[in-house]
Amino acid sequence: MTRLARYAWVVLIYNVAVIVWGAYVRATGSGAGCGAHWPLCNGTVVLRAPALETLIEFSHRATSGLSLVLVVILFFWARRATSPGHPLRLGATLSLAFMLSEAALGAGLVLFQLVAHDASAARALAVGAHLLNTFLLLAALTLSVFWASGGGVLNAGPDSRKVRWQLTLGGLALLVVSVAGAITALGDTLFPSASIAEGLRADVSSTSHLLIRLRTIHPVLAVMVALYLIGSVLQITAGTPRSRALARRVVWLVLLQLVAGVVNVGLLAPVWLQLVHLLLADAVWISYVFLGAEMLAARESSGVLRAGAATRTKVSLKPA
Repeated sequence: MTRLARYAWVVLIYNVAVIVWGAYVRATGSGAGCGAHWPLCNGTVVLRAPALETLIEFSHRATSGLSLVLVVILFFWARRATSPGHPLRLGATLSLAFMLSEAALGAGLVLFQLVAHDASAARALAVGAHLLNTFLLLAALTLSVFWASGGGVLNAGPDSRKVRWQLTLGGLALLVVSVAGAITALGDTLFPSASIAEGLRADVSSTSHLLIRLRTIHPVLAVMVALYLIGSVLQITAGTPRSRALARRVVWLVLLQLVAGVVNVGLLAPVWLQLVHLLLADAVWISYVFLGAEMLAARESSGVLRAGAATRTKVSLKPA
């Protein structure tokens, strides 16, 4: 593995850690720890006798700022180390673009005060958009790792059409259920239940807040998407040993995520389990993107395509 590939892995793993820490900020109601100020914290650069929620929010901003620096380095390193047309350049460019939009969405949450105990529909939409952008960022970083590690150009030939549609549908389904999960987590944070029975009564009550009534959507979607992913992944992975191993990883992670979801409901969504649930969601998404890249690249380079159906772009890392 090249130094660039190892660095891309570091950037991906670090961003997952930052994402989980951001969920902790939301789950503990610390999003308003720096007031309605961004990028400054309570209008200052140096914190003096900060409260705990201020330290939590400020640490998230600091780690997020480092994420941006790491992605900027990845962007310029990719351009320096590869020739024009190498897919890694695209992956690094998309990573930087989604990182900038991630920062903008985070700043919007603070500046418009869609944090702490705000239970508006605007906050729910913003949280959903933030999660969507986060997963697109992870996808771009995952593809950067794939291409930095020698992965081939993704195939767009006609023989891969069925696989591409299955992968695309699965990816969209994962995004939808993840956005629903983020909104559900927000509802659990703002309107915690004292018992499962109380939570179920609130979920179906017409007088409950919208965020409470939306909580029933996520588990239903999660089961449906899990069944689709397991079925489709096992169908399309007749390729390389690596793709089959990735398929098994996706299946096991999806099953583990379902178990975590059930336990999360049973324990009334404690903060630590919300973080584990999000970490597993990130792992499922990253593994699925790796699987998709491997399937399409493998089909392109393993002789599955008919002669003349597609031509692989010959690109390589520049010599060190």
